[in-house]
Amino acid sequence: MGLDQIRENKKKKKKKRLIFRSIVLILLLVAVAYALLTNLSDKKTTYEAGDSAPDFKLEQINSANNQSSIQLSDLKGKGVMLNFWATYCKPCEKEMPYMQKLYPKYKDKGVEIITVNLDSNKLVVDRFINKFNLTFPVLADRQDQVRELYNIVPIPSTFFIDSKGKIVKKVEGGLTLDKLAGYLQDIEPK
Repeated sequence: MGLDQIRENKKKKKKKRLIFRSIVLILLLVAVAYALLTNLSDKKTTYEAGDSAPDFKLEQINSANNQSSIQLSDLKGKGVMLNFWATYCKPCEKEMPYMQKLYPKYKDKGVEIITVNLDSNKLVVDRFINKFNLTFPVLADRQDQVRELYNIVPIPSTFFIDSKGKIVKKVEGGLTLDKLAGYLQDIEPK
């Protein structure tokens, strides 16, 4: 094997490496572009005041009247307070007595308080419900389907929905008794 042939072999190896690296680089660029486009097109909708509240159906876990599930669209004609919470959330815990206190008064005025629990442990949730003697419907969202539908990030998050199914107000964070009463008045059916 002569010196010219060794040089020729090195050139061929360099050329093969260049082709291989170029292919890998192109594949990486295609993968990055695909990931970026997918993420841009999969943006979750954030619902705000003025939007129609998306419909859902969830199991009720504290049913006193043997109602096993609630579908939001079945509540059209009523005002609905839709609250997302978890047992480990201190602001959630703080606002539960306010909701329970106002529930009987506003239920008689055509307003439903519906809460969606985001915990996965049923025993912990049952204890929490019993601790606060919650009589308003508590729904279980064990697979986060409604949490994802409403794009819930901070908890508590609360939607106040009018009798036509339109979101009147969205509140992220805990509510005081006075603010809660004011928002419930805003969604009373006229």
